[in-house]
Amino acid sequence: MLVLRSSPASPFGRKVKIAALELGLMDRIEIVVADTTDPAEPLRRQNPLGKIPTLVLEDGMTLFDSRVIVEYLDHLAGGGKLIPAGEARFAQLRLQALADGICDAALLQVYEGRFRPEAGRNADWLAHQTGKVSRALATLETAPPAFTNRPRIGEIALACALGYLDLRFAGTWRADYPKLVAWLDDFAARVPAFESTRFKG
Repeated sequence: MLVLRSSPASPFGRKVKIAALELGLMDRIEIVVADTTDPAEPLRRQNPLGKIPTLVLEDGMTLFDSRVIVEYLDHLAGGGKLIPAGEARFAQLRLQALADGICDAALLQVYEGRFRPEAGRNADWLAHQTGKVSRALATLETAPPAFTNRPRIGEIALACALGYLDLRFAGTWRADYPKLVAWLDDFAARVPAFESTRFKG
């Protein structure tokens, strides 16, 4: 049995879970919640970076981060299902990188508020991270990605990034990006795994 160390609200963990569901591999994965702030957490032995998601293989080897885990799952499922071959591969990896970058910048904003006392928060730093998210969304708004049958890793990553913005920023992005809103609505309607992995806490 594979073990996925993650947390319910993690957009990167959600990406892995959606990928596993789409690939028909979820019955081979046990999900074990990890507390990244706990010094005694076994995660720190499984992944020296102490980050989630981390996948523990049956032989004890661990894989991280989400991009590596998803590529491994795609390999287990026969390859080329979520990460296509040829030129199409790079379009999907680029989209995944852009979506993951949105998540990274959004998480840094959340952590600034969660872990730094209010008097020490840096407005310029927050604006820098906000700018990354805004530029990425504006780029995607000009041409939201299209998919026909099964979503690929880029589309899954984007859906998870937008879902995280909904979760942590009360969906404030929606007013300025109507095409992305419509895209996410369509994704959610066509990919049941998106709703089934939603954090409801």
